Order: sequence, then structure tokens, then C-alpha cells
Amino acid sequence: MLTYDPPAIYSTTTDGFIANPARHPHSLPNHHAPTMEHQHIVSDEVFVNSDKATVTLSGDGILRWSDRRVFLRCLSVEKEVLGLSTVGRLITIRALVETGSNDGWCFGSRGGGNLVRKSFVFEAMSEDSLRNLCEKIQGYIDSLGRPKKLFIFVNPFGGRKSASKIFNYDVKPILEDANIEYTMQETKYQLHAKEVSRSLDLTKYDGIICVSGDGILVEVMNGLLEREDWAAALKMPLGVIPAGTGNGMIKSLLDSVGEPCTAAHAILAAIRGHKRSLDVATIWQGETKFFSVLMLAWGLVADIDIESEKYRWMGNARISFYALKRILRLREYNGSISFVPAPGFEDVGEPSGSCVDSMEPLKPWQHGYQGPKVDLENLNWRKLNGPFVSVWLHNVPWGAENTMAAPDAKFGDGYLDLIVMQHCPKLALISLMSELNNGGHVKSPYVVYIKVKAVILEPGSRTDESTKEGIIDSDGEVLARGKGTYKSNLKSLMVYKKLQLVVDQGLATLFTPI
Repeated sequence: MLTYDPPAIYSTTTDGFIANPARHPHSLPNHHAPTMEHQHIVSDEVFVNSDKATVTLSGDGILRWSDRRVFLRCLSVEKEVLGLSTVGRLITIRALVETGSNDGWCFGSRGGGNLVRKSFVFEAMSEDSLRNLCEKIQGYIDSLGRPKKLFIFVNPFGGRKSASKIFNYDVKPILEDANIEYTMQETKYQLHAKEVSRSLDLTKYDGIICVSGDGILVEVMNGLLEREDWAAALKMPLGVIPAGTGNGMIKSLLDSVGEPCTAAHAILAAIRGHKRSLDVATIWQGETKFFSVLMLAWGLVADIDIESEKYRWMGNARISFYALKRILRLREYNGSISFVPAPGFEDVGEPSGSCVDSMEPLKPWQHGYQGPKVDLENLNWRKLNGPFVSVWLHNVPWGAENTMAAPDAKFGDGYLDLIVMQHCPKLALISLMSELNNGGHVKSPYVVYIKVKAVILEPGSRTDESTKEGIIDSDGEVLARGKGTYKSNLKSLMVYKKLQLVVDQGLATLFTPI
């Protein structure tokens, strides 16, 4: 839970902060010291606890203030300041700073620490001073291109069913500090977020936030891609607040800059308004399609992901428990996977020109995104034949907060990372799986790890029981259930037969920490 914690070097009062005289001005880090090169946007005298002080906003976005004892404090407006408010002549600067960042006189994000809300209060000396300071500071905040209104999905059923609590205690206070308006929608059933996204008036919002695991993000993405104005809709940045079981997308985003996967870091990334593109994979079988942004799995990983649900009462331990059970009673699957390798991986597998002849073309749909425009016939197709222990395709590095599935994956490089395991001894497989938390598994001699542009997956039966088949899982949802699988009586989106997948580079937009 995010809490308000005033900085240790101040005692909070209604009219400002009292500096701790035991601290020495030489503790100021050199990289925050003011120089003649800093062009002031605004500089004015204010009162801090009835003492005169000078507050300055410089052109590099650092808000500094000093008093007669030459003590200096500062905040990065871009990285730490959420917003400001006034009561009379009192100006309150609301910020989100790292715990421990008050070791020196200047605040500044070093990365990796917990975030805490803090407030800093100044009293303007006149109405003109009040107006000038607020206009210049707020003007700088507005120039950063931050969102002003967000649409927020909250999934109260996902993960540990903690999304509503996370929103109310961790997200909502920060949004209010940042003066960001929002519309909140709790999801009531599966695909509810997809339905809402398909018809939502996007002109009213600057972004969509999902307080959930990865599932709601995937629903929103599929809803946007089915809109008639899909091209414009995909420019709408999407954000995720970790409140599910996996949280692979937000873990990948925050870990890319060395930040922990917390709700505070995630909402701060959205508030700051930085954006990056994201590849989207179109998976199709006949007239049925699915848009994937995270992963596709068949074999061991899919079996663990889906079948472990029968042990959900064990909490997070169910994954480790069922993984060990599946390894000790290891399954292998017949089948094949054809792929178009990225440059540098052209020698993996065998040539497979014939697979293009059997590839089903993307059929046009009545509305929405029609799929990537790729000349599949003139690409360099390669092929790997089974049996397989596991086939895994990944769009981003992390599949869950503790699973770095594809350490070399990039958000917008136009390729998926393909991880294939074949003929792996059980002891080696246990060792390999134990390195999923750091990505070391891809270095195993039993793993093929490459980048691909397009894939044709032809799943087959289990090698030990030809009457039983497998599960194909994408972004945490079952795409296809074969004969004799867990809950095989349930209807799935596709059938357990050949399916095709092609990546479209940079199709979607995400909020990102930098």
C-alpha cells in the first residue's frame, strides 16, 4: 500500500517545512548544484515557516529552493513532481519520491527504491507572486505532455482479487495528486473490457489504464483492433498496474529501466506520459483470429500454465509444484513448427518452401484491422520437426514477474522470440527451469533461441499416448484444447490444428517509464 510519508529532513506543518539544522549544505550532490548555465523559468521569494526563502524553476526542470542558511533542496519536475495546488497564498507541491532519496539535500530518482508521496509547502509573498509561480510551474508541467484524463479498467476478479484495493489505496491518491481526471470501470465478466474498448469514445481520453494482470490489456488490445477506426485507436497509449498473477507486460517495461514492479512505479510511468510502440502478433485459423501482445505457448509451458489452475488453492506455489510434477512425468508432443527467421538465424532448422503452399491466407474481416501486409510466399521459411517438449513464442522479456522467458525480446523490433526445447533429460530440464527467473535457460544446449517474423504451428499428439493431444495458450488464455486435455470439454477459440502467426511491427502504443 502506498502511504504518505513526509521527508525526514523536514517536520510537516500547515505552512511549510522546517529544515533540520544538523544537516550540512556540503551534503548536496554535485550533479544537482545550481550553475550559471541554468536559465531560470521563474525565481521568486517565498516564506517557508515564516522565513524568507528563494524558490527557482530552472530550464532543466529542476525546482530548487534555498533559505538564508544557504541550504538547498530540489525536485525534478519531470521525474518526481505530480502536481500543485493552492489555498490562499500557500502553494503545495505534491511529489512522488524514492524512500531514502532524502539522504542528500536534493531529491532525485536513482532507480530501484520504493516510492512515497510527499508534499512541500511555500507561502507566496503577494498575489502577483502566487500567480506568477503557479503559472510558470504548472506551465512547465503542462509542457511535458502528460495525460489529463484516463479511462481505467479495474478487474476485481483477477489474481489475488486485490485490484480494487490497489486502485483505491495506491493508484487513486497519486492520480488526485497529479490533478488527473479519470473514469473507472470495473470489469464484470470475461471479455467485458474488450466490449467496452470496441465502442469507447476515445476522444474523451488521453490513455487507458488496466489495473489487472495481462488479461485485461489483451482484451483492450483486441477490442481496439476490431474498431472501424483501429488505426487511430492504436495511437491511444495503454498502461498496466500490476494486480494479477503474471504481470509480464508491466514487469518488462519497468525492468527495462531498472525499476521494481509496483503499482506506484507503474502509475507514475503513465502520468509522466512517455510512450513507446509495441509489436502485435496476429494469430489466425480459418476465419478465426486473435491478437497477441505477450506470448504463445504449446507443450510444457502451456500445460503448466493452464493445468495448474486445478491447484489454485495453493496460491503462487501452484506453478512451481505443478512444474515439478510435469517434469517428472514429462510429456513430448509430435508436430512441427515452420518459421521465417530474423537476420542472423537463417541456418536454424531445415528449408521449408512447401509450407507456404499449405498456409491459409488472411481472410478479410468486415471491419477492424486486417492483419499485417507481409508477402509470405517470398520469405525464407525454415522448419523444425518434433517431438517437442515445449514451444514458446514471446513478444516481451518477462512472461510473469518471476519469469524472464525471452531476455533478448524487444517491444518494437518486429520479431517474436522463439524458444524451443526438444529431447531434454529431466535433471537438465529441472536445472534449466530453475533459471527462468534470470533468463539463463536460453543458454542451455537443449534450447533453440531465435527471433522470427512469422510462424506456422502444426501441433500433434503426445508421443506416449497417441489418443491425447495438448493445449495451445496465448497471453494466459486457452486458444485450443486437444483431445484428452484438462477441461477439453470446454469450447475454445480455435481447434487443435494448424494455426498461423505473423508479427506487425510497432502497431500498438504503451505508456513507458522513459
